[in-house]
Amino acid sequence: MPKRGKKYRALLEKVDPRKVYSVEEASKILKELSPTKFDSTVEIHMNLKVDPTQADQVIRSTVGLPHGTGKEVRVVAFVEDANVKEALDAGAVKAGITELTTEIEKGWLDFDVAVAHPDVMKSLGKIARTLGQKGLMPNPKAGTVTPNIAEAIAETKKGKVEFRNDKQGNLHNAIGKVSFTEEQLKDNIETYLKAIIANRPPGVKGTFIRSVTATTTMGPGIKIDIGAYL
Repeated sequence: MPKRGKKYRALLEKVDPRKVYSVEEASKILKELSPTKFDSTVEIHMNLKVDPTQADQVIRSTVGLPHGTGKEVRVVAFVEDANVKEALDAGAVKAGITELTTEIEKGWLDFDVAVAHPDVMKSLGKIARTLGQKGLMPNPKAGTVTPNIAEAIAETKKGKVEFRNDKQGNLHNAIGKVSFTEEQLKDNIETYLKAIIANRPPGVKGTFIRSVTATTTMGPGIKIDIGAYL
């Protein structure tokens, strides 16, 4: 275990390691658990009882957080020329197809989310691997392949986040900032939890969510009780 600094150890004293906190309690204490001078991100980490090797047990969808994540989301849109203005007006940092894919081929990846119109997906072949390796490839399951480009951009910038389990069956997402109010954090955590529960694969028997932990950037984690939402 790496040696922790004084700030971290001081914050750790505020956490009862034997306690599982309610969402309301967690929303309050998380605001006190940031060791950074900047506005720390509040993250949620979940361990699920799923078999990631089975296609029907992969958890992948999106959820619109009522208060967003507190982060400015940079969106690019893969669209035909006729739809470029619409995408830019909706908030995309760049839009198009030929020039945009060429830029990405040359190494430009200064964005967080990519959305695409179904008609241009066939044109992404040259950059599909690059986008896929960075988790940026548009996907219908994530709502990023859609004919409603302006709507997808607006929802993403407003606070829609994608969740997808990793190879160990875990989920990791940012759900706010320490500067959020307790009520805003509570709303976001509850919305996120309900979305995960709603996406439980039919083939999973018994316990679905093994554990839920919330933390701030470089801060200690606290366990969350989700019994009220099951």
